[in-house]
Amino acid sequence: MKTVIRAFFRTLRIVLGPVMLLKERLTQPAGVQRAPAEQAAVDQACQSLALYQFSTCPFCIKVRQEMRRLSLPIEKRDAQHHADHRNELLQGSGATKVPCLKITEADGQTRWLQDSTEIVTYLRGRFAATAA
Repeated sequence: MKTVIRAFFRTLRIVLGPVMLLKERLTQPAGVQRAPAEQAAVDQACQSLALYQFSTCPFCIKVRQEMRRLSLPIEKRDAQHHADHRNELLQGSGATKVPCLKITEADGQTRWLQDSTEIVTYLRGRFAATAA
């Protein structure tokens, strides 16, 4: 029974995945425009962030759309097809749940946010004020 359920969801992912990716491409939000100095500061701040994600995960798509809306060049790490990224996610956060935002603080401490709503709230709180 377990293999039947896995096969069903794998087939569902194969069928719906391309549709979800097409929808993401067609509905890309316009990014905010910042002064060059402000965008450079945002780009520098984003160096300490990494998003672990699956390409067709709807919650990951939600976070990627917000990243585009806020013009954030956050590194995206595919935890579905790259074993190294998946292992780093598992070791750091304790689970392979995506989306997961790795935040490296200035003091070297690392935090992991594992919920799309929390990630979007964090990004808006940290970067939306400069997105005027």
